[in-house]
Amino acid sequence: MTSSTHEHEHAHDHEHAHDHSRENAQQWVKTGILYGLALYFAWILVTGNVTNYINERFGWLSYLAVLLFFGLGTASLIALRRGDHVHHHHDGDHADHTHEHIGWGIIAVAAVPLLLGTLIPSRPLGAEAVDNISISPQRFGAASILTKNPLERNVLDWLRVFSQGDTPATFNGEQADVVGFVYREPDYPENHFLVARFTVSCCVADASAIGLPVYWADSAAVPDGAWVQVKGNFESGAFKTIETPILLASAIEPIEQPEHPYLYP
Repeated sequence: MTSSTHEHEHAHDHEHAHDHSRENAQQWVKTGILYGLALYFAWILVTGNVTNYINERFGWLSYLAVLLFFGLGTASLIALRRGDHVHHHHDGDHADHTHEHIGWGIIAVAAVPLLLGTLIPSRPLGAEAVDNISISPQRFGAASILTKNPLERNVLDWLRVFSQGDTPATFNGEQADVVGFVYREPDYPENHFLVARFTVSCCVADASAIGLPVYWADSAAVPDGAWVQVKGNFESGAFKTIETPILLASAIEPIEQPEHPYLYP
């Protein structure tokens, strides 16, 4: 064997070892990300933060995600150990063996959801997230709401019930006890605001803000975005350009944000 041939094989061996080391590092990082995602989903389930992202009836998907990512992480770890064994076994014939590996770019993309989930605190949508808000009646599922105790109806329930009335005056004198956050816009009538909630059908990507108009003589003392419990009775009136039931508040109490702040249609 000539000196040049020996040097060429030595350089090739060195390059092969470098490639294997890079692939090994990428495989370890991928394994860590998969286990990290499994732990993240387990954490948001344990803390209850999962409902900040999705409708509570889809919570089972997060349990499935824990199992899926844990399984993928374990499979990646097994493949990593087998890969080390295969590497040592085939050191002699690596010249005819090609390796496929995941690039760092793909790994970085996979790591983004984990980084965002762990670095950005989990918090539900509030008044600052309102882009467009509805006070229109919601017609889906209204029939079953009619039998519900009026004092147990939430903001969404009342909007559904309103769709069953002939006129807004139908609900004059009806008592209500609702919870929501305070939302205002500059063109609202004086001493009026909305007691608002977000509805989530599937996840926060389809969240919609809804609200009930409230009249309170000292409404300026109630800060925007604050969570409140509003008690009172409805009277038909004009809110902006809409004739609608308006909740004349008899009492407004500041409260902590509910554990599950979203309403589910």
